[in-house]
Amino acid sequence: MTDERRVLWFRRDLRLLDHAALLTAAADGAEVVPLYVLDERLLAPAGRTRVAWVLASVRALADELAEHGASLVVRRGDPAEVLPAVVAETGAREVHISSDHGPYGRARDARVRAALGEAQPGEVPLVETGSPYAVTPGRVLTGSGTGYQVFTPYYRAWLAHGWRAPAASDPARVAWASAPTEELPSVELPSGVRLEAGESAARRHWAEALERVGDYATARDRPDLDATSRISPYLKVGALHPRTLLADLADHPEPEAFRRELAFREFYADVLHHRPETAREYARPELRGLPYLTGAALCEHLDVWRAGRTGYPLVDAGMRQLLAEGWMHNRVRMLVASFLVKDLGVEWTHGARHFLRHLIDGDLASNQHGWQWAAGSGTDAAPYFRIFNPTTQARRFDPDGTYIRRWIPELRSVTGKAIHEPWTAPGGPPEGYPAPIVDHAEQRAAALEAYHALRR
Repeated sequence: MTDERRVLWFRRDLRLLDHAALLTAAADGAEVVPLYVLDERLLAPAGRTRVAWVLASVRALADELAEHGASLVVRRGDPAEVLPAVVAETGAREVHISSDHGPYGRARDARVRAALGEAQPGEVPLVETGSPYAVTPGRVLTGSGTGYQVFTPYYRAWLAHGWRAPAASDPARVAWASAPTEELPSVELPSGVRLEAGESAARRHWAEALERVGDYATARDRPDLDATSRISPYLKVGALHPRTLLADLADHPEPEAFRRELAFREFYADVLHHRPETAREYARPELRGLPYLTGAALCEHLDVWRAGRTGYPLVDAGMRQLLAEGWMHNRVRMLVASFLVKDLGVEWTHGARHFLRHLIDGDLASNQHGWQWAAGSGTDAAPYFRIFNPTTQARRFDPDGTYIRRWIPELRSVTGKAIHEPWTAPGGPPEGYPAPIVDHAEQRAAALEAYHALRR
């Protein structure tokens, strides 16, 4: 036993179960001060729905702690100033965290580590245990000791490496301590958000999703069926750890399709760990020279795309779902990204920024590299000449137009095949719905010509 006091700084791990850093912080009976820092560097760029999801998740964590007689300490400010202050107030000897492998997180933690060392006589260590991933980024390497750039060999190595069992953290057995706290901002989730925040809700949602995993491989591409798990928002804030999911999948008869999707999330985090510049820069710099719109034309195309008024129904349905729910079906994400870059001539960075502003599951690594995949400039990228046809995609993955009608009320009266090409209906598109902003065939040809010209 020890009479030490330690701070547990929550970040992307807003849960109490399967929490390796909590287990380490509470070892030997040490008192644990649970802390959350409202960091404006992370909150300021986010849109209303995204901020609301994060704060609702923090509020749910505070409620979970209260059930164990503990109080979440909330502070606003620069973590490099907040952490030394909390350490001085509480007499804590250590600060415990789950490691962060994003560019900002790594730089922030380096500043906090330095500040803790300078805060008082005797260094206060910043102790990292675990991460938001089953396999911490940087652990799986090629035979030459470098990070993987292609998913399939990474996936094989990831499976061979394996992962630990869920951490046996037990909040009921922790000696919780406290400190003065600031009020957590009061926020309500927008009515369009379909998920309840918090660890308990996440575990209930996962139990329901697990029952549908057997159909995941065939149904996940159909936005009209609403057959995806919607677990990603919980993984984003750490209300669930992927170890928990993988442990449950181990006993499932058909785990492969879902497990691969979890691995994709880890692959992109690993790529970003090894190449942090790819959060903003091209993973394939040779494609930086492609011509993209600027000025008024850029603003016009970007505004129409953001509002879901391009005249292509499946694209518009996805963009309206994003604004309403802070989420979008993954198949539709790929389509709207391809459409923005290759049909509308807008550089991928603009679309990636819009997604990160609104998506409640917006993960930097997955978002940026997913956009680079669609733009043809990323690791393991779709070739630039693979250009999604928005009408063909709609016919294949929303054959009856169910998803389109759900999000585009102007088209609910349209019947038959015209739901995918409303401009072909007698009299053109229904009143209130725009004609196509561009001709897909013409834009496809122009995009391919620009690509070939760059390679010459």
